Amino acid sequence: MRALLLFAVAVVGQLSGSAFANQVGERHIIATNPTAAVRDAEHRETVRVTVWYPAAPDAKELSLDIGPPGKPLFKVGSAAPDAAFADDRRRPVILFSHGFGGTARMMAWFTLPLVRAGYVVIAVDHPGNNGGDKMTVAGAIMFWDRPGDLAAALNAARDDPAIGPHLDLARLGVAGFSAGGFTAIAATGAKVDVARLQAFCNANPTDGVCMPQKEFPLSTEQMLAALKSPELAPELAHSGDDHSIHGVRAAFAIAPAIVQAFDPAGLKADETPVAIILGDADPVAPPDTNGRVAARDLPHVELKQLPGVGHYDFLATCTPAGVAAVPVCAEKVAQDPSHQAAIDMALAFFARTIGAP
Repeated sequence: MRALLLFAVAVVGQLSGSAFANQVGERHIIATNPTAAVRDAEHRETVRVTVWYPAAPDAKELSLDIGPPGKPLFKVGSAAPDAAFADDRRRPVILFSHGFGGTARMMAWFTLPLVRAGYVVIAVDHPGNNGGDKMTVAGAIMFWDRPGDLAAALNAARDDPAIGPHLDLARLGVAGFSAGGFTAIAATGAKVDVARLQAFCNANPTDGVCMPQKEFPLSTEQMLAALKSPELAPELAHSGDDHSIHGVRAAFAIAPAIVQAFDPAGLKADETPVAIILGDADPVAPPDTNGRVAARDLPHVELKQLPGVGHYDFLATCTPAGVAAVPVCAEKVAQDPSHQAAIDMALAFFARTIGAP
């Protein structure tokens, strides 16, 4: 009876994220992906990687909030730079992909609770499509190369002598927001069909995914012209390649976008468990043409829909200064309950699919 009680307490704590309040360590490494040179404004082959992990109890965490010192725009959380690992155990790993024009840090509201529950999270800043670098046309439209950034980051972390020994790669998951949700599903092996997305946008030019994005406005005509350019046409020829990441056992997608770029038959053949959470008031990645489409076609999927929640509600929580200064902070509902719903769903989902730490 005592053993059963302890097990139940552990499970409940794992699902809520409260019983295993690990300190979080943060390390930055560099990965190499040849396609990054096409997307990056400076033609670098490198990908910035952030690794968050359970740290030693005496680790000193520092704020990761985004914005001017003393007056942040977004509340993110905290982590201890280059802290020692909590122990020598190998822990399950979750790869993470940010949204269009975002950053790994912007989504730390989601990743840090996973780490406090015992997972290691490996996140990237996608070249040419992140908030820390100059955005590029190639970075905006070569979305099929995003899983390659995650694969490169995983390889770099595995080969790092300080990080690799702590990774249990037999228990590997992937997650992402918006374009990162597309990335997570593509990483499971869902087949990409760019021509299908083009046809969809030709027929539905006012769909949120087909409209110019706030972070880097490009029209459908500009994107099509770029894809025919001598620089990008050879890359487009590889868009339908296999973009799966070896070993991924589960994917969690937050407000997934670009779902019309998936071949429906490929989604239906995807045997990987996928969980999707979205807001039903999302005009950027409209559920009827994105998340609900994936949920309809994927054979092993669970879907949670949050009433009244918009796309940018899934960014880090805006401070009052952020609401006053940042256009995407003008959403109509409180962000924290939506964040907690995503965290709770992800912890339960990954515990079932890749195992609790």
